[in-house]
Amino acid sequence: MGATAGAVWGRTEQQDFRSRVRGTLLGAAVGDALGAPVDGLGLDEIKEQYGPEGLVDLGFGHGRRGAISHLTQLTLFSVDGLIRAQVRRDTGAWHPPTDLHRAYLRWAATQRDWGPDERRKDDGWLAREEWLYARRDPTRALLLGLGDDTMGTLESPKNAAELGPEAAARSAPFGLLVGWEPQLVVQLAVECATQTHGHPVAYLSAGAYAVIVHGLACGESLDGAVQRALALLALRPGHEPVSDALQHALGAVRQGMPTPARVEELAADGSADGMLSAAVYCALVGEDVRHGLRLAVNHDGPSAAAGALTGGLLGALHGETALPPAWLAELEGRPTILELADDFAMEMTQGPALHGPAGSSPGWLARYPRGG
Repeated sequence: MGATAGAVWGRTEQQDFRSRVRGTLLGAAVGDALGAPVDGLGLDEIKEQYGPEGLVDLGFGHGRRGAISHLTQLTLFSVDGLIRAQVRRDTGAWHPPTDLHRAYLRWAATQRDWGPDERRKDDGWLAREEWLYARRDPTRALLLGLGDDTMGTLESPKNAAELGPEAAARSAPFGLLVGWEPQLVVQLAVECATQTHGHPVAYLSAGAYAVIVHGLACGESLDGAVQRALALLALRPGHEPVSDALQHALGAVRQGMPTPARVEELAADGSADGMLSAAVYCALVGEDVRHGLRLAVNHDGPSAAAGALTGGLLGALHGETALPPAWLAELEGRPTILELADDFAMEMTQGPALHGPAGSSPGWLARYPRGG
């Protein structure tokens, strides 16, 4: 799998890119944190618990306000895997799905182990973050898919009947590969999704979501990015449910004021295509980030995934400064997320200065080892 030559990085372009990377990762995390406390509750139950408007502010979950779920944990390991893939490229070993799989196995270890294992020299810094060892209701598909060292592929996917949105919800970072051609972004997201979610609806939703984020990170409108995704999906077998779901989201925008009922209709049974549709709709009709995220989590479907998917879109579209500051102030793990976002932006814009023919930064290679 190859990539195109990167964009030309002037200072202004670098600053805009870093803002969108931060926005994407923080937006996805804050959407996840908003939705996680009501995940699996019906709208009536949410209103009973939080009032007639439903959930309008961060709620308590896992013993605190602003706690993230396994969706954000995995998104962070997606970023870690992408940086490691770029670093390993110098060695001539260039197969990003393998690097992502190794990263996801490091996440799986956080769900089994009490804390970081200093004996694993190739873990890098992210897997040594103790707060990531909290078990946050990971789904069975994730634990099974990453339960051994065998990597799922398009030819031989893990969990071939799995329709859930978890693979899509960890796929925003693929869209931040702005130097890549869109069809390669789709391909990488699809290949990595099959490591846990083998049904075409699940892995094509992941590919579509990644390439929509890619369009936004490159400065396109959300509508334009969705149209690009539809064109690329049309080339792939089994795309119809995902394409129909995206068309449904675009059509719903013209049907009057947004309501929880409309979000719920789009979300359908909570499968990946429905959650992608609901997220695109909420991002399109939200008056601002706060409104879009509240809309995304107040319904009967999987609120954490809807919030995470919507937040990733809004963050990529508007950058970090559009996110609600009061929510960011309470977001679990914000220092780690920001550090990882800035590392990703630096790797993508300044990689040759960190590891290349002219020499390597020992500190960088300790953070993102070439082995492992």
